Amino acid sequence: MKKKLIIVESPAKANTIGKYLGSDYHVLSSVGHIRDLAKSGPGGLGVDVENNFSPKYVVISGKKKVINEIKKAANNVDEIFLATDPDREGEAISWHLYDALKLDTEKDKKVHRVVFHEITKNAIVNAIKNPRKINHDLVKSQESRRILDRIIGFKLSKLLQHKIRSKSAGRVQSVALKLIVDREKEITAFVVKEYYTIDAKFEKDNIIFDANLYAHNNEKIEINTVQEANKILSALNKEYVVVNVDKKLKNKYPKQPFITSTLQQEASNKLNFNARKTMSLAQKLYEGIEVNGSPIGLITYMRTDSVRYADDFIKSVKTFVTNKYGEKYVNDNPKFKINKNAQDAHEAIRPTDINNTPESLKKYLTSDLYKLYRLIYYRALASLTSAAKLNHTTIVIDNNNYQLKAFGQEIVFDGYLKVYKEYDDTKNNLLPNIDKAEVLDLVEIKANQHFTQPPSRYTEARLIKEMEDLGIGRPSTYAQTMETLKMRHYVTIQDKKFYPTEQGIITSDKLQEYFKDIINVNYTRDMEETLDDIANGEKVWYDELRQFYDYFIPMVEYANQNMEKLPPKYVDEYCPECGKQLVIRHGRYGEFIGCSGYPDCKFIKKNNEAEQNLISLDIECPKCHEGHFVERIAKKGKLRGRKFYACSNYPKCKNIVTHMPINEVCPNCGNILTNNGDNIICENKKCDYKKDSK
Repeated sequence: MKKKLIIVESPAKANTIGKYLGSDYHVLSSVGHIRDLAKSGPGGLGVDVENNFSPKYVVISGKKKVINEIKKAANNVDEIFLATDPDREGEAISWHLYDALKLDTEKDKKVHRVVFHEITKNAIVNAIKNPRKINHDLVKSQESRRILDRIIGFKLSKLLQHKIRSKSAGRVQSVALKLIVDREKEITAFVVKEYYTIDAKFEKDNIIFDANLYAHNNEKIEINTVQEANKILSALNKEYVVVNVDKKLKNKYPKQPFITSTLQQEASNKLNFNARKTMSLAQKLYEGIEVNGSPIGLITYMRTDSVRYADDFIKSVKTFVTNKYGEKYVNDNPKFKINKNAQDAHEAIRPTDINNTPESLKKYLTSDLYKLYRLIYYRALASLTSAAKLNHTTIVIDNNNYQLKAFGQEIVFDGYLKVYKEYDDTKNNLLPNIDKAEVLDLVEIKANQHFTQPPSRYTEARLIKEMEDLGIGRPSTYAQTMETLKMRHYVTIQDKKFYPTEQGIITSDKLQEYFKDIINVNYTRDMEETLDDIANGEKVWYDELRQFYDYFIPMVEYANQNMEKLPPKYVDEYCPECGKQLVIRHGRYGEFIGCSGYPDCKFIKKNNEAEQNLISLDIECPKCHEGHFVERIAKKGKLRGRKFYACSNYPKCKNIVTHMPINEVCPNCGNILTNNGDNIICENKKCDYKKDSK
């Protein structure tokens, strides 16, 4: 009997699935997308605008070999299963395979689309038993997204490059940049104000506890000057009387199951992983880890906005919790709040088997994989464990009609904290036993000066949460958006916070001046909802693109005519070769200083200052595993005066790449992957791995 062919997009995924199935199955990988929009036609858009935005696709460079290998395998089987990821991108990859391989002409072959949300043997077998057809609404949604991003990206990027020397703009990227720039402007405009608090310490039964003044005659009080604070202190006498003791038993519920955004936020806060690193590690856990000689997918699909769990998983956790901790720790009725912007297409992120404890798998995982799996495992376990019970005590103390409050809490039942205390800051804050009308012993009371603080700058975690709350982007876009902003040098990172660069501010300001009706939160959120409607078959994709195009293009034409071109930045130095003044230029790899007489004079100044202040990218070198990548400036050769990226362990390790490296290695050869702006590529010249950077 002839073999059945299964096509997935990842080599690691293919390896795992291949070991689950018998010799009747042949599993191959497309290594991501095999086709993309051409860069031909009017404006290089790759679409026929006048013919309902009909796209023209071309095979991605280096993918002809992959396609030929799959074609050859397809000729020798009776059935083909397209088993790419269970989302829009995955559906589109399946359709491109179907179309490029001309499977619609193979009347003697059965072609199926299968989806699964975890890479375990049972999930794969069940998916093969329950195939479906390609969802063309989902494909059109992805296609619309790609065309939309191509139109916005090409038109705006070309405009900005010509006018203000900015590298790119994008539908989601530019709105995220606006959030960062707007926050910086809030901070700059913030007026600091002085205020005071009056804070006391009391003692009973050898327990010292804090209380804070909050009211006068039971009305909230604000203290704005030191004179006001001193006046209150002088009005107080020596008798502090307890006028109320309020005790309440409250439930504290576990946090929601992980979705993509909350996983990225928690990994940033608890593990200090950036979004790109988190998603790269999660991808490996999803695609499969060798355990006792056999690969196994350890977590479910990691690009999701759903907090839903499969019923079988909930049942297995209840059994696990009952056996290990006792019935009182079982949550019999878990309820999770669904995000109003959620597509709810996939399960929450969870371990595929609750019996695969992090401790039992530690020897099979790298340190970072173990940390992330442990976080995912215990978040899922905790979310299905009972609430903790805490006694909350509030004490109101009166002195001459001024009221102070003291707060305390005691954990009386740990509940979910039993399994999640490592990641939860809930602690006991015990107060002594105090009765109403009791007079307390004062240890000290004083006025403390404070100043109002400006809004906090965004960290990756905060920006991702803000984007999620506002409905900007989707789970698959958050990490790439962060990387693009950094790669374009629109932002810098200091103490894990985003600071917009001068170029980032100029870019955002110009986009707001000419494209405020497109580059804003509401329009971007509405466009995401439109793409969802297309995926659900509720809107016609080309009608939506036409409406957008006819609205957008006049804006571009107006900006082309009216946006002033940024003059060159001259420096107080002159070219040693021709005598003309030097200027700051912007190349593919960032700023450099060159001659204003270019192209007649091609002098580029060596950037010694940049050499002395190397910028670390915090990305481990995959060759020596000792150093990390840093930005350097080329001193000679074709890249003279421009940036490249090298291992900090030089000269012991001479690993060098020309494009911005990312926290991800090539699934084919293990070399570092880089982002050249359009694609994620492998820097190994002998490897042709490439995927769409979007």
